[in-house]
Amino acid sequence: MTNMKNTPVVIITGASRGLGAAVAAWLVKAGAGVTLVARSETDLKRVAEDLGRAGADPLVCQADISDYDACCRVVEKTMAHFGRIDALVNNAGIVQPIASIADGDPVQWRYNLEVNLLGPFYLIRAAISQLRVRRGRIVNVSSGAANLALETLSAYCTGKAALNHLTRVLAAEEPGLTAISVRPGVVDTPMQTYLRREGPKAMPAEQAAYYRQIKEQGELEPPEIPARAIAWLALHAPRQFSGRFLDYNDVHISSKALEVFGEKLT
Repeated sequence: MTNMKNTPVVIITGASRGLGAAVAAWLVKAGAGVTLVARSETDLKRVAEDLGRAGADPLVCQADISDYDACCRVVEKTMAHFGRIDALVNNAGIVQPIASIADGDPVQWRYNLEVNLLGPFYLIRAAISQLRVRRGRIVNVSSGAANLALETLSAYCTGKAALNHLTRVLAAEEPGLTAISVRPGVVDTPMQTYLRREGPKAMPAEQAAYYRQIKEQGELEPPEIPARAIAWLALHAPRQFSGRFLDYNDVHISSKALEVFGEKLT
């Protein structure tokens, strides 16, 4: 077991790339222990190697969070490796299917909810007894789509809206924990690449054009920026935030994150 007696430990899902990998890097910079969770073990090992060069000892857990037993194993491995769990960052998410409700594949629609909604529930359920010990934090990475009716993205919008409400209920039920959801903005990640490639096949032309334009006009946020805010929330979110849906660039979050982590990862 790695000695983490006085060091916070955070489990991060979707940690093999993009936002999740950047959150892990900020946490490691602050001295936290991290468990990296994703479906691709190869990509996780690459992220772990990068963090190892920064002096970290990350735990790699290949898992599909849509499987409750897999989430339980992540918690068990984290406890065996670090001996504690202080926070969860439920970041893993998928946007597909891109299709109207009338044309959507029921299997893909269900899997979207299994990843975007049930996955966070499963991991919270598996870790909650350990989180209570640490009076821990749960950061559910949501989306502005939770408050929008985006054509052809019904599963994604629905799952994120439900995730926000799950967060509110969790905050009400667990007054000793801090449970929040966060809007990470429009981030330059593989999800945006997928929307640009696949969106024109099913979306209204204006909607598909929007995803191309924000890339071409440089309006996508680098993952490191919202990731810094999310990392700060995982370590320092005050109890009064519990139950809220927060913006990553809220000055009360972004300024504090900048103070704690600094301007750059390296």
